[in-house]
Amino acid sequence: MGLFDDDFYSTKVSRRQLRRSSDSAQRWQGNNRRNGWSTLQISLVSSILSAVVAVLLFSLITGLPSASNRAGANGNAAALGEGDPFDRISTAAAKVAPAVVSILNHSELSDDPKQAALGSGVIYKKDKGKAYIITNTHVISGADNLEVVTSDGDSRKATVIGQDSINDIAVLEVDDKGINSVIDLGDSKKLRPGETVIAVGNPLGLGGTLTSGIVSYTSRLIPISLSQDGVYDWEQEVIQTDAAINEGNSGGALVDLNGRLIGINTMKIADTGVEGLGFAIPVNEVMKTVDDLMLYGKVVRPYLGVYSLDLNNPYAEMTEEQRTDLKLPSHVTEGIIVLEAHGPAKDAGLKLNDVITQLDKQPISSTLELRRYMYEDKKIGEDMEITFYRDGKPQTVTVKLADKPSEAELDAEVEEK
Repeated sequence: MGLFDDDFYSTKVSRRQLRRSSDSAQRWQGNNRRNGWSTLQISLVSSILSAVVAVLLFSLITGLPSASNRAGANGNAAALGEGDPFDRISTAAAKVAPAVVSILNHSELSDDPKQAALGSGVIYKKDKGKAYIITNTHVISGADNLEVVTSDGDSRKATVIGQDSINDIAVLEVDDKGINSVIDLGDSKKLRPGETVIAVGNPLGLGGTLTSGIVSYTSRLIPISLSQDGVYDWEQEVIQTDAAINEGNSGGALVDLNGRLIGINTMKIADTGVEGLGFAIPVNEVMKTVDDLMLYGKVVRPYLGVYSLDLNNPYAEMTEEQRTDLKLPSHVTEGIIVLEAHGPAKDAGLKLNDVITQLDKQPISSTLELRRYMYEDKKIGEDMEITFYRDGKPQTVTVKLADKPSEAELDAEVEEK
């Protein structure tokens, strides 16, 4: 019986059909013996064709390149992106490793390296005797003394060119003596789910560590708390990967198999039962921030100047007494409470316990929505109408948005108070 239970695909031949075939063969065998192919020849050709078809089908199904595609005229790899993936990981790692550095953020109380906060960085540029390093802002937070250690163990002091806490990107400057490698920049917009990637960094002080994985998601929005108070007041666009990212990997490189930077490792989800959830800031977004930091020492954004608290903050629920003090109408359940006013907000007359409910007549319910509206829809120098409640009465003011001060300027302003 054949593959299918019918006569069409049966491997058996009836005796009647055998006799017919035998009679026919005897009638024209003599005429075709010289010009026709023997059974052995036909079998040989059929076997070769079957083998070729099998190889092509295997390559198509598994995605592995055939020998003709792997090798060019000289027997070398014909195209970038082909070949043994393990060899490609080794090649990419060797290319990237010299451009990845370890960063030690020394405590102001001790110069002992064991007491330093650890992180990673990526050398992306050399110019006029200086090398420039991309890292995370949280890696250098509160830095008094930053030390950069290159892949060959050379240590040097670093200075901060600029930093941005919202995008969590900072740029450092060091002397470029002895630095010969600069990382190649990739295009994070061209990433595909399932693409193999490598994370390079300094986890737990183990500099030059490599881990590999795949791109689990190309562009995910993760809610974050900029003030580290548990309240989500921004959303960060990230690449999700299952490549292992541990403490100290922050600021390091996420690269593709061509050794091109596609992201800056920034965080992971560490919880019971959670594995393989690491995140990197896409390089296209990183470089927008880096360009501003190099030009201005900060990211140019419109600035209102309010420190605020969400009216319906689940982590700091208001008591009935506090809500009574605001004298809000019963229908006002969402908004932003002003805690401090600076810059344009102060100039416009906003003050403590004002509750902002609208921007340009659009309802606003949280600090996250306020930031998103300003950063995505407004520009420096533009007017913005603010509707708010004071002592239970609705009021409206117009503010002229200013250039947001740098992190250092904001810190200095807070210290003055």
